[in-house]
Parts: sequence; C-alpha cells; structure tokens
Amino acid sequence: TNPFSCFPWLGWLVACFLFAVLTMASVSDPRAITRDVFSATLGSVCCCYTGQPFDTVKVRMQTNPHQYSGVLSSTLMILKQEGVTAFWKGAVPTAAGMAAENAMAFGVNETLKRAFPDDPSPNSSTTNSKNGPPSLLKPFAMGAITGCCSALVLLPSEIVKAKLQVVVGKNVTAQEIIKQMAIQQGRYKSYFIGLDAQLARDSAFYAVFFGGYELSVHLFRTLVPSMPDELNYFISGRLAGMGGWFFAMPLDVPKTNVQSRYDTHVWGSYGPELLRIARERGITGLYAGLGPTLVRAFPANAALFLGVEMGKKCFDQFLWR
Repeated sequence: TNPFSCFPWLGWLVACFLFAVLTMASVSDPRAITRDVFSATLGSVCCCYTGQPFDTVKVRMQTNPHQYSGVLSSTLMILKQEGVTAFWKGAVPTAAGMAAENAMAFGVNETLKRAFPDDPSPNSSTTNSKNGPPSLLKPFAMGAITGCCSALVLLPSEIVKAKLQVVVGKNVTAQEIIKQMAIQQGRYKSYFIGLDAQLARDSAFYAVFFGGYELSVHLFRTLVPSMPDELNYFISGRLAGMGGWFFAMPLDVPKTNVQSRYDTHVWGSYGPELLRIARERGITGLYAGLGPTLVRAFPANAALFLGVEMGKKCFDQFLWR
C-alpha cells in the first residue's frame, strides 16, 4: 500500500477547512489582508537580495563545475571578472516570484492566526502577543496547512524548474521543457506531476518554518527579555529557515527526482521513490544538497522574517493606522 495515497483526501479536507475559515468575518478585514501582503512583499525583497549572491554562486557551480569548483574560488572569480553587481543577476524576477509566494504563505498563516488566536482580543497574533505563553501545537499545525496551500501555487513552476536543472551539456529553454511535458505527460496533467510529493515537502517545511519561528520568538522573549525585538526576529528567522530545510530535506530529494522525470505520475510515484533512495543510498542520500541549502537559508530567512516584522510596524505606524 502506498503510504501517500491519502493525500487526495487531505487536499479536499484542507480546501474545505480554508473555505470555512475565509468566510469568517473576523479574518476577512481589508486592512489586515493588505498588511499581510505588504509585510510579506517587503520581507521577500529583503530575503531575495540577501540570499541572491549565494544562489548565484550555487548556480555557477552547478552549471559549470570545471570553472567554478569551490565556493570561495567561485566567489572571487565572479567578483574579479564581473564585479560585485554580478552577484545579484536575476534578482528582480526572483524577488517578484518570492513576493507572490510569500504573500500567499504569510497571508494564509496570518489569516489562520486571526481565526484561531491564543489571545481572544482583536488583531492579536502569537508573535506580537507578549503576555502569556502561546500554544505550542497550533503554530505547527497552521504552518502545515499553509504548506498545503503553497504546494498548490508552486507546483507547476517547481516541475519545470526541476526538469530544467537536470539537463546537462546543452541549452534548453523553459518553453522546450513545457512542450516535452505536454507530449510525454499530458498537456494539463504534466503541471501536477508529483502533487503528493509537493504536499509532503511543503507541509513539513512550513510546519517547522512557522511553528519553529513562533516558538523561538517566545523562548527568546522569555529567557532573554532584554533582547531587542529586531535581533529576536533576525535570529528566530534564521533558525526557522535552517530547521525547516533540515526537517524537509529528506522529503525534498525524492520530490525532485519524481518531478524531474517524464515517467512519473500525479499521485503514487513519491512513496516508492522515497523508499528506493533510502534503500539504495541510505539515510544520507535523503540529505543530498543540504549543505548549500543551509548556508543560503542562514541569512536569507533571517532577512525574510525581519523584513516581515518591520513591514508590519511600518504599515501600522505610517500607512494605515
């Protein structure tokens, strides 16, 4: 029996749950929704421009390993030959994509926090409430639900990206990949390949990402009350991003394998692929690529959460009181 065969039912349950939540008047306040989108967009820009240099070096090493063989040597070579601005090539489209993704993710998460607050007072949220301990389970559960929503939004682009990244030795465009997908996997079906894999990875990542962040912020406020909020947000965001990827990486490796091939399906290919990798490569095979991922997550997610929290304060003080 495929252990991931329950995901179609899970998707329907999440959709029904979100519909019920969004119909509640307390969570559909225009000001709150605008605040969520604004702060997530600002945080995304901070995340992108902080993490883009690491991503540029990583891509150079992946696409031209003979010329770019090490992190330090690649960084110095790019700096010497192209100048410092080369580290931010492609930052504008990346920031736009991140803004859309994070506006959805943070928007859903904040909506759930308004619908099920620890503090029953209006406009309360776990991060902003300093009185009393927050629920330890609720942020993780809300993060998992957020991940299911993120999976549905990201899936088509993730599939095209995975198939592009495994092409070696020739230049292939996204349009060519999309045409090949339509021929081999179906015109519409090809955009949903590995949906169970995407749900598994994103629900696990966002559960630790948002849950770990809320827990870390609360612990620092409790154990180090003199710590400035800005430093708390920065450190907690960093820990949340690294923890999320460490927890989700064993689910990400088989997801990439499923989505990069042309012989896999919408449902049912993920479980066997995960077991195959674990059997052939061992547990360490499920953590392939963890090092570069954690290095990038270290500053990028710290900047993301700091930008989001500062965006909320800026919105409250200057934009919409």
